[in-house]
Amino acid sequence: MTSTLYLTRNGLLEPLGQSQVLAYLRGLSRDYRITLITYEKDEDWADRQRVLRQHEECNRLGICWLPQRFRPRPKVIAPALSMLRMVWLVRREVRAQGARLIHARSYIPAAVAMIVSRLTGVPFIFDMRALWPEELITARRLRRGSLLHRAIAATERACLQRARAVVSLTHAAVDHLARVYPEHVVWQKITVIPTCADLDRFVSAGEAPPRRVIGCLGTVLSGWFRLDWLASFLSAAATCDEDAVFELTTRDDPAPVRAALDPDGQLGDRLQIAPSAPEDVQKVLQGQTASVMFYAGGEISELGRSPTRMAEILGCGLPVVANEGVGDVARIIRAHRVGVLAAGAEPEAMAAAWSELTALLQDPGLSARCRKAAEEVFSLDSGTAAYARVYEQVLEDKRACAA
Repeated sequence: MTSTLYLTRNGLLEPLGQSQVLAYLRGLSRDYRITLITYEKDEDWADRQRVLRQHEECNRLGICWLPQRFRPRPKVIAPALSMLRMVWLVRREVRAQGARLIHARSYIPAAVAMIVSRLTGVPFIFDMRALWPEELITARRLRRGSLLHRAIAATERACLQRARAVVSLTHAAVDHLARVYPEHVVWQKITVIPTCADLDRFVSAGEAPPRRVIGCLGTVLSGWFRLDWLASFLSAAATCDEDAVFELTTRDDPAPVRAALDPDGQLGDRLQIAPSAPEDVQKVLQGQTASVMFYAGGEISELGRSPTRMAEILGCGLPVVANEGVGDVARIIRAHRVGVLAAGAEPEAMAAAWSELTALLQDPGLSARCRKAAEEVFSLDSGTAAYARVYEQVLEDKRACAA
């Protein structure tokens, strides 16, 4: 089998690592010998039993997992030091494993892969995910035009130019890149693969809960989640339906989340905030009625967003409550009639969104329609097959160049 190297700064032990890294690699490992380098957070690394189980699973799949410690501080310096070590590690593994291809997930890994590619001649895939520089600006962690912003933009341009293949989450992001870098974007090498879900795992419970359980899955303290919109929606829902309860499934610190969502304590026990193990997320969703996700729509950063949670939510037969301007979210909701788009954070707008959701929930075909939309747009099997085609094309191009 062809040896490949997969590089990501996400942790395999965190939910995203399970749903958006390992989920694809399970399929790809049947045809490729994969070395996986990840960066694990301290709280995940401390669970030695989970680490051991993950090593055992990777061994069963034939994946050589090389977990590294994720060090977020000091800011700027820590990623820079991590990047230098990553270059050394990736170059070492390329030589040791005889890797023919590097799959770099997101920007820092892509920059590392680009350097190693220049040193070794091994081609790399720039799996962009979202538009990271714009996300940092939206989250107010980066100032447009600053020295750091210009450096990241230059890296983005170079990776787009030098990668043998590019993967984007949305067509909207590709259109944006074509406008910004018309001379660097080679259309033939860009493939759009949205975030997918294992739809054998994320399935409908078959029965609606006895009362309305409104969920929200994932981080809400990221800086690009509209926490004020969520607070407004929960307030409207609580007022309109006294029996409704609310579940936030997140690894965020619950204290600031509760302070933002229920500052006066009006929701009390009706609002539950708790994490979930990645393997239990589908059980949480199966006990809910609908799920809410509000991002900073309208920003350039959102053109590249394909929320993982949307695939999982729809797979479980639940509708979503969302906002405009977030990747292809609004288009999917409208085309498949699988949710509600809130017009604004004002109480009247959220009351209207709740009313529309209530009406939608009366539709007996809603759950089946949500599931069908998930299968058409977010199937893990089709996503894995798309990655396999990208791998094959890159290796074929390399062989053609060598001939």
